[in-house]
Amino acid sequence: MWWRVVIIFLAYVLIGAHFLRFGQTEACIAFALSPLLLFIRAAWATRLLQLGLVVSAVLVWGLSSFEYIQMRIAADAPWYRLSAIMAAVTAFTLLAAWCGNGIIEKRSKRKIFS
Repeated sequence: MWWRVVIIFLAYVLIGAHFLRFGQTEACIAFALSPLLLFIRAAWATRLLQLGLVVSAVLVWGLSSFEYIQMRIAADAPWYRLSAIMAAVTAFTLLAAWCGNGIIEKRSKRKIFS
């Protein structure tokens, strides 16, 4: 289960780094500290993290990909590699959201007094 936590942590730090690149320090800190919700053992906390990852995959990585690729096309620069990298980052973020299901499942199978 530890690897699921690491993947979720890396996905949130990657999103935070994206915001830090544009000088949005508050958003960077918020995203970098979000995985601390995993210490709350309730399912709603993990679901909230999953929702944040899915929304970020669409609104952050999807829109950024579109904008960056359009800039490259307008400048007559190669854009295929950029599209592959951004697709991989989006897929990694969605993979991290999917990993949250395993955390919820493992926590629900644990018994408190066993």
